[in-house]
Amino acid sequence: MSTTEHDLSAADTAPATHTVAASEAAPPVSEEIHLPGGSILPLVVAIGITLTVIGTTIWWVWSALGFTITVVSVGMWIRDVRRDVDELPEDHHHH
Repeated sequence: MSTTEHDLSAADTAPATHTVAASEAAPPVSEEIHLPGGSILPLVVAIGITLTVIGTTIWWVWSALGFTITVVSVGMWIRDVRRDVDELPEDHHHH
């Protein structure tokens, strides 16, 4: 092993000696991160689309059922997203 490789590996394992002064500390968090709640609607949309596609080759009733499931679940999904956006603080709305 060469001297350069030895010096690099020793530097990687050396403990960090830099300390952060109180004036350099990160400022307090000023806003919360908004994450939407869990939802089964993406799975329902996928099932509806799958039934629609399968119905095109098997039986038209499956396509009609799948299309209906897709339209209703997409509508519910949009409603839920609008409700989540309306609950955000005013400074998050983009007009």
